[in-house]
Amino acid sequence: MNISLLQKYFFTIVAVCFCNIIFAQHINQKNYPQQYFQWPVGAKKGLAANFGELRPNHYHMGLDCRTDQKENIPVYAAADGYIAKVKIESFGFGRCIYINHPNGLTTLYAHLNTFEPALENYVTIQQYLLKHWSVYLDIPASLFPIKKGDRIAASGNTGGSQGPHTHFEIRNTKSDKNLNPLLFNFDIEDNIPPEIIRLAVYDREISTYDQSPRFYPLKKINGVYIPVTGSIIAPSNKISFAITAYDRYTGSTNQNGIYGAAIFCDDKRVSGFEMDSISYDETRYLNAHIDYKLHSNGGPYVQYLSPLPGYKNGIYTTDKNAGIILMNDTSHQIKITVADANGNISTLKFLLQANKNMRSQHVDDSTQKLIPNYINIFERSTIKFYLPENALYDTINFIYKEIPSATGKLIYQLNNATIPVHTNFTINIKENFEAADTGKIVMKRFYGSKQDYKKAKYNNGFYSASFREFGYFQLLADDEAPVVTPIGFSNGMNVAKLNRIVFSVKDNCEDLEDFTALLDGNWLRFTNDKGKNFIYIFDEHCPAGTHELKITATDLAGNKTEKLYHFSR
Repeated sequence: MNISLLQKYFFTIVAVCFCNIIFAQHINQKNYPQQYFQWPVGAKKGLAANFGELRPNHYHMGLDCRTDQKENIPVYAAADGYIAKVKIESFGFGRCIYINHPNGLTTLYAHLNTFEPALENYVTIQQYLLKHWSVYLDIPASLFPIKKGDRIAASGNTGGSQGPHTHFEIRNTKSDKNLNPLLFNFDIEDNIPPEIIRLAVYDREISTYDQSPRFYPLKKINGVYIPVTGSIIAPSNKISFAITAYDRYTGSTNQNGIYGAAIFCDDKRVSGFEMDSISYDETRYLNAHIDYKLHSNGGPYVQYLSPLPGYKNGIYTTDKNAGIILMNDTSHQIKITVADANGNISTLKFLLQANKNMRSQHVDDSTQKLIPNYINIFERSTIKFYLPENALYDTINFIYKEIPSATGKLIYQLNNATIPVHTNFTINIKENFEAADTGKIVMKRFYGSKQDYKKAKYNNGFYSASFREFGYFQLLADDEAPVVTPIGFSNGMNVAKLNRIVFSVKDNCEDLEDFTALLDGNWLRFTNDKGKNFIYIFDEHCPAGTHELKITATDLAGNKTEKLYHFSR
């Protein structure tokens, strides 16, 4: 080897080591098995979404594997193990398989169409035994042993999917924490560092809900991002930052989520986060990781680099000041690094300058304050609720109004839905109805175009129901039964040319409590993917001959509609 090649080799090693040091500074190093798992779909390897992307009320908890924009692509077991669970639901995962592996990890495959025949038959039997289409089945380990590469299902678009793909997760079997699959090395080429789109600055002497962030446009010079303004003047003595950033892998224009980010003050790391080891119990903390109010009002996603007071543990690690930068009439050199799961790093640098003349934004103290990490109680003569100590992420100045309505029943404004709530909380409203406990009272929550209904329970003059969002609340008497409409099917019909029976079911309070179909007195499985129509596909449970089909639909208030049909086949 000549001297030039030795020099080239030496500098390459130095560069790699330097990058590894920077990446190690940025994130906790993982010891996950590399290439233990194979790619789970029989299509060109590609991602529609990665782990940790920002979604409404949750992080994206796995990889969305492309299926060439088609359904019924083979889905394969990523490693040896056994099928441990199967889940079928209208939204969420749709049709889903869990496989436990001997290394203590579980893989999950969602939005599937059909399972492989033996599993499909087993699930069908269980649905008929349970008399329920939506199921969550624990399967004995000995029933369906799996080898790496075995075909387990056909891909689809079921559940909460917005287009054909397979959602794939890797979890710690014992803790049920979701791990970032890209840290297991699926050989997805990625040499493109994340792109930092915008920088936001917050005054942390007041609540984040009482302010709008100051945005600073960025430019890139010699590979480093800087604010167009050069330096930044601090709005107060306590400062935090947020960013908008995206990642791409080589050969793709798709904007994916970043793996992590960190902020350094005078070369000392003060805070940061990484997208790994998140459970579904924790995923709603996304609402404390972003400026929820900004996004709810039509603004962009920005990710906080320092946690809000009510965000406990989770994806952040901080210094003793919880990642808040204290100015104390000094200036600081700030560095923000943003990483993807392959170790590509982008850097943003600027000088943060103190300003003695700057004052925090004024906040109206005339309203009741609700404070994170405390139990908060709100009581009036006709309405009351309390929030558990983990319900809020930051302090809010609570808004309360009583609004007359055309029904004669008051509408109560409890803050607004641009302020997130982490947990369910029970609202109690006192209202007079002709009969106090009719069993037909529902509580309606609405804000903007969204509305929710819950059955209200009566107790000592108050009606109660639990919600997870603020907004406008009202009690209503619901005496309307669901409307059941057959589609392409009618009473007395010969269905020889049909391959399915379809019903549309609508209710004034949207959600149904139950849908049941009985064929000649026996339960018949109708699917309900995406919460739309109820569909029965003809199979051995409906042999040739004449039949009686009884459909029963029940809403939240217990109103029931029954329809009887006779048909031949």
